[in-house]
Amino acid sequence: MAMTLTSELPADAPIVGPEVTLTTLSEEVSSRVLMSRTPLWWWIGFGISVALLLVLVVQMAVLFIVGIGVWGVNIPVAWGLAIAEYVWWIALASGGTIVSALFFLTRSPWRSATNRIAESMLLSAAPCAGLMPIMHLGRPGLFYWLFPYSNVMGVWPQVRSPLWWDFICLLCYILMSIMYYYAGILPDLATVRDLASTRAKKIFYGILALGWRGSVAEWQNQRIVYAIMSAIMAPMVISVHSVVGLDFAAGLTPGWHDTQFPPYFFFGAVISGTALIVMLTILVRWGYSLQDLLTEYHFNAMAKVMLVGSLMLAYAYVWEAFGPLYTSDVAERTEFFHRAFGFTAPLFWSEKILTVVVPQLLWFPAVRRNQLLLLLISGGVIIGMWQERVVFTTASLEHNYMPSYWGYYFPTLWDWATLAGTIGLFLTLFFLFLRFAPIISLAEVREIIEEEKSK
Repeated sequence: MAMTLTSELPADAPIVGPEVTLTTLSEEVSSRVLMSRTPLWWWIGFGISVALLLVLVVQMAVLFIVGIGVWGVNIPVAWGLAIAEYVWWIALASGGTIVSALFFLTRSPWRSATNRIAESMLLSAAPCAGLMPIMHLGRPGLFYWLFPYSNVMGVWPQVRSPLWWDFICLLCYILMSIMYYYAGILPDLATVRDLASTRAKKIFYGILALGWRGSVAEWQNQRIVYAIMSAIMAPMVISVHSVVGLDFAAGLTPGWHDTQFPPYFFFGAVISGTALIVMLTILVRWGYSLQDLLTEYHFNAMAKVMLVGSLMLAYAYVWEAFGPLYTSDVAERTEFFHRAFGFTAPLFWSEKILTVVVPQLLWFPAVRRNQLLLLLISGGVIIGMWQERVVFTTASLEHNYMPSYWGYYFPTLWDWATLAGTIGLFLTLFFLFLRFAPIISLAEVREIIEEEKSK
């Protein structure tokens, strides 16, 4: 494999395969939804996902009966893997929104075939993020107290609490994401309904399509609604991650009390979310044999986005080190040295390698066009971002202001079960989207095909 700059993808490279027509596109994508026999690989993947999901069910049962003492959290480290993974999952979900909404506003053609995968990923990852703070509550059965509902005691949520900001942002984000996904998929559900051969499937997808007939007025309204929702979702994803960053920045804990965290967290969302979309797109392409629809053009573009995300994250890492070294605050500097050279040093440096050093291989076009290397780099980025969230969350609590208060955090078996279980929840939801909904946006790829013909 020659890694030279001369192997750059041509500027006029086709976005979809030349043999793909409007008719074959509809039939090829719809057939994956309407097929009577589900592929064996889907059953294997779904079975593993459900098994992991059962781990989450058992873990939650034990957690709710015994309490969060089953986790490794204690004083001084009261926030462990659950909070770190909350930030990690919301970053992965945000990556789906960034690809789908932000790049829709810039009219980037490569997102048309990948936006449905990104949106499915978003809807699968958001519940995983939402579960974490609820499980972390000492009394999770009372989580609804975060709702601003009227009650006879006249008690209202504390609006000055950063955790309440989280709740409102996440709730709005999930609800808007569902509506955004549905607004985009509506015409495609009508296509599946029209191509269905059984009455049951016609009725099922007919109900979901809400009587869509494809009139000019319907198309105009759908495109306007989708564009407006994209314009709302793009700044919303930035605000969601900014609020998560402010949760930490609002605290006085050394290592957290920093104004750079809103953009710092957003940079992490760009690279980790895009990396997960790359992985899922490669697996969907292999599993459903969609080589004509998910081409080198898409992977080349997504790899460049991931590279930009890596550079932005590197910039944030420089400021992460510069602040403690420049400040006169001894506690800030001590906490940073603990993070970089103390107990968490192996995680600290390996995540820098996985998220900043290794992605620099994406400068080479040959790497961007090699899907196996893309899969490995993306997997490394996701693991590295998980490590980054864990180090960020726990290291500051381990070395607070008072040396007599210092301590270390060790995850228990139930901490790891939480991680495995939420991965199972994510994969179960994604496999269901993959099986029962068009995974490629038919309406948008049709526009790409027409544009390709006119060249």
